[in-house]
Amino acid sequence: MSAPTLKRVQCLSPAGLHHMAYWEWEGPRPDAPVLICVHGLSRQGRDFDLLARVLQTQYRVICPDVVGRGHSDWLSNPQYYQIPTYVADMVTLIARLDVEEVDWIGTSMGGLIGLGLAAQRNSPVRRLVLNDVGPTIEFASLQRIAQYLGKGPTFATLEEGADYLRRVSLGFGPHTRDAWLALSTPMFRQVGDRLRLHYDPSIAVTLADVTPEQVAAGEAGLWAAWDALRAPTLLLRGAESDLLSAKTADAMTERGPHAELVEFAGIGHAPTLQAPEQVAAISKFLFRG
Repeated sequence: MSAPTLKRVQCLSPAGLHHMAYWEWEGPRPDAPVLICVHGLSRQGRDFDLLARVLQTQYRVICPDVVGRGHSDWLSNPQYYQIPTYVADMVTLIARLDVEEVDWIGTSMGGLIGLGLAAQRNSPVRRLVLNDVGPTIEFASLQRIAQYLGKGPTFATLEEGADYLRRVSLGFGPHTRDAWLALSTPMFRQVGDRLRLHYDPSIAVTLADVTPEQVAAGEAGLWAAWDALRAPTLLLRGAESDLLSAKTADAMTERGPHAELVEFAGIGHAPTLQAPEQVAAISKFLFRG
């Protein structure tokens, strides 16, 4: 199995030019189909290492670090840490990859980016996997995330940092110590003799002041995008998720692309796509015909 190669592409936003980093896993042949895997709000592209090793038997797998995270640049104006910026960056990335269509896996924020792109006319998204996110986002979950996002703690050791991430990520479900350390290692950068989280603390700015009214207003647009979506869609949900309710998930199976729903017991927000049953659900959907 190959290791991923770190690459960068230059993108444009109202804040100016910036570079987005992405991890490329070589496929089985030069013309292999492309799969783009996009992480959640405070995560980064190496979250998908285990899944990419499985799927690269069929795909050229691309795992971006969304701007402001991982090895990507930070924006000069944090007000542009928004879904439209991220969608525009992905259009630039797909142009760089020089392909006409892609399959997409998106966790939480990465799912919203995928939905925004897939709902466009002439979208390149062929098949879509949404991991624990939908058009209706529970406001209480946003409040929970806002309690820790962007606080900027530092740590003396990786183990100390991993324990902190475990406390704020209980919804991810059970993991062995080795698996959790593997997930956690790319989440930190060395600064002097301390470790800090990999992302720009300013990604919290647009979340900190969000109101229930703003969330409700955005919901209407997301449902309109969902109803416009025609790509076959798999919806994954942690059965204990506080962000994607069972009611919303059921509605997503009944309108728009009529998503295929798979739930995982004992998991909240969001499945890490590491457990065998999670990997199997994705593989079955993507490898189907």
